[in-house]
Parts: sequence; C-alpha cells; structure tokens
Amino acid sequence: MTDVPERMPLTHAFFDRPVLEVAPDLLGRTLVRTTPDGPIELRLTEVEAYAGERDPGSHAYRGRTPRNASMFGPPGHAYVYFIYGMWFSLNFVCGPEHHASGVLVRAGEVLTGTELARARRPKARRPHELAQGPARLATALGIDRTLDGTDLCTGPGAPLSVLHGRPPAPEQVRNGPRTGVGGDGAAHPWRYWIEGEPTVSRYRPHVPRRRTVRAT
Repeated sequence: MTDVPERMPLTHAFFDRPVLEVAPDLLGRTLVRTTPDGPIELRLTEVEAYAGERDPGSHAYRGRTPRNASMFGPPGHAYVYFIYGMWFSLNFVCGPEHHASGVLVRAGEVLTGTELARARRPKARRPHELAQGPARLATALGIDRTLDGTDLCTGPGAPLSVLHGRPPAPEQVRNGPRTGVGGDGAAHPWRYWIEGEPTVSRYRPHVPRRRTVRAT
C-alpha cells in the first residue's frame, strides 16, 4: 500500500454518500484500469449523477432489473451497461445500499498507458480525444460487462480502482444539464466538469426520436 496521498485508493465510505455529493467530488480523481497488457490511468474530468428511483433519467427509475442490479449497491462498485447495441458505459455506484444511484464516467485525461488506449481507439486524432465521452472512455480502457460489479476500492492490481488523485480547485468545477437526457430529467443540472479541460465532451441536448408514420 502506498503512502503517497495521490495514490491512496478511495474508500467505500467515500462512495457511501448522496450521489450529488459524490459526483463533483470525483473530478480530478485517478481511475486505474489494470489489463494483461499493462495499466491505463486517467484523470476524471467530466461525470454525470443519476439518482435512481427518484430520477426519470436513471436506468433504475422503474425499479430493479437484471441489467441494473449492480446500481443498487454496495457503494464503491462498478455498474457497466451496454447501449445502442455497440457501446459500454462505466458508472460508479453510490450509497446507501439498496437505494440505486450512480455516477456516469463521461471523460478523462489519459495519464499513463497512452499507447494501450490508442490501440483501442485508433480513430482518435489527438490525445484529448482518447477518452472524450463515455463510449470512447470505455473503449480506450477495455471496459465491458465482465467488469460489472467490480469493487473499485481494493487498490493496486484490481481490474478497476479509483485513487485520490488531484481534485481541482472549487472554482474550476462547473455544472449543467446532463447530455442526451430528455423528459422530466432533462432540467437537472447534474453534469459536472473541470472548466478548461480539453477532454470534456461536447454537450448535446436530448433529441426525441421521430416516429415513422406508415401510409394506409
């Protein structure tokens, strides 16, 4: 176990708090993905909070299912889901247990393992694009459903872990509406990011799907 404060793993108690406290507090933390080819580390620069059964934008809004079971706890574990039939997204589960809430990891700055990330994201033209957006981040880190439920607080050598890192100054933290969330959840300003970070993804509002009207 390291004694360097930046390299200390976050504890389960860190995640066992209301999601709107945890989400902005995750900015600047270091996410470590350990793979057979070596580790990849990135500094978290953008996240979104989802408040479970009381949040219309959350996967858990209508209750527990086999897909979202990890979101109900315990805190400090990963919730990984598959979306649009092609992409994975990584979330950090927050407490208390049995009351679903989580933080979607939207973007980060790759600190180490750049070549490993680039091999998974060959279309990224510039370094700040490697993990810019939740699908790109999951691809760069090799995240898939096998990591659903992984403990994030066990430290070095774990498939996923979150270290103390370097949180930004409070005045650098911004918040606004979540990307792509529509309906009653659209107004919640629960996306948080570090001002001026080039890795932060572009905000896109929800666009309702058009219904095809068949001629009769």
